[in-house]
Amino acid sequence: MSLVDTNAVIRAYLVANAGIIAFFTPDAPRIYCPRLPEGAILPAIGFFTRGGSSTPYIPDMPSPSVQFDCWARDEEIGGVMVAGSIRARELYRKLYDALQGIQMVAVGANMIKSAREEVQGVDMVDEIPNYFRVLSFFEITVS
Repeated sequence: MSLVDTNAVIRAYLVANAGIIAFFTPDAPRIYCPRLPEGAILPAIGFFTRGGSSTPYIPDMPSPSVQFDCWARDEEIGGVMVAGSIRARELYRKLYDALQGIQMVAVGANMIKSAREEVQGVDMVDEIPNYFRVLSFFEITVS
């Protein structure tokens, strides 16, 4: 038995999700683990495992608790200024749609057995003016 790289499985699943991909069009998906690189183009998602649990009876099936940060900033879209707080919340809703309640989803040679939101999206204002994020936590069981 070998412990699964849960971060790699989660990222592979998210970059293949049509709803999230469409949000980033025409650019490539901006999904980073563990954090966004300095100067990253927004909107973007950063995530990392903050803890979780496993069972001694099934050692190769961890259930990490994953923190997701959906980042955005005020920007002009089609000649109209859109608040970063609204864009960050839109991205969070795409993430929620992609993860909440999924079961038995194949990701390469691995499987996401289940995902459930632990903490609903929390609107956060960053120290940098006009930068916003929505913070949420999901428990994701992977094998």
